[in-house]
Amino acid sequence: MLEITTTRQNPMIDPSLEVWHGEVAVYLFLGGIVAGIMVLSGAMRLWRRDDPPSLALGLLPWANLVLISAGMLCLFIDLENRFNAWRFYLILRSYTPMSWGAWVLLLVYPVSAHMAWVDTPASWREAIVRRLPILRTWSDWSLRSQRNFAALSIISGSILGLYTGILLGAFPSRPFWNSSLLGPLFLVSGVSTGAAFMLLFKLKESERRFLGFIDFLLILSELGILALWIIGLASGGEASLQAVQLIFGGPYTAAFWSLVVGLGLFTPALAEFIEYKHRAVPGRAAALMVLAGGFALRWIMIYAGQHSHWMSAGSISLN
Repeated sequence: MLEITTTRQNPMIDPSLEVWHGEVAVYLFLGGIVAGIMVLSGAMRLWRRDDPPSLALGLLPWANLVLISAGMLCLFIDLENRFNAWRFYLILRSYTPMSWGAWVLLLVYPVSAHMAWVDTPASWREAIVRRLPILRTWSDWSLRSQRNFAALSIISGSILGLYTGILLGAFPSRPFWNSSLLGPLFLVSGVSTGAAFMLLFKLKESERRFLGFIDFLLILSELGILALWIIGLASGGEASLQAVQLIFGGPYTAAFWSLVVGLGLFTPALAEFIEYKHRAVPGRAAALMVLAGGFALRWIMIYAGQHSHWMSAGSISLN
């Protein structure tokens, strides 16, 4: 056996490469919810024009501004050199997922603000404009462009959801993450958690039924993508096989299959199927389970991914 001795002493790198912590998981979770709300609110604006939104649904885009700010705060806390973060906005590096993500996050703010303003009750908008006449021109323009911003909300939300998965999939040194399916997985999971978050509020019956049915379809899609991702790892090389063992007998097995698959996917899918079959109005219990499973998925992805590596794939041992 070939043995290599290393004397490196890089802080936060040697002897451990686990430098991403819970703050990143929270950021990915909140980013997924925001992406889901953007996609769904834009879609409902375009394809459910004859059904005026309820007050709760109309105000939900305002939650995007709070949630994405909380997510960026978590990301800022996790940074080692926090006051260099502004350098991301000096240039767009097309080959770097983090650079794309930094600019997409900025796009979320104006799009969400326009969607929120358009969906705010007309009496509230008029009262605000009377107090702040400077907003009159912007308000009129937003109302005229609401369909364009609804389409832009779907596009930017989809990009944000894909980015949260591509950010991890761009690390070939981590076999657990190194899959092109993470982008679609995180997008579908994000829209699902976004629908679940929306179901927590006092929506109209028609809105709850629509979101419950959409969430059921998204859960089925997420189960399919998860299965393909696991098959891809299991059919890969030795490093991929060792990575998939983290959730098949490894330290993350119980959490993955109980929290992500059992609590977060199978149980709410069964509950939503029963609700749909018996024409019941979707409740909040299934939505809470979807949110718990979505958070568990990202938490496990972050920590399990950092436990997977290539070094043990060969006959190299580090002392």
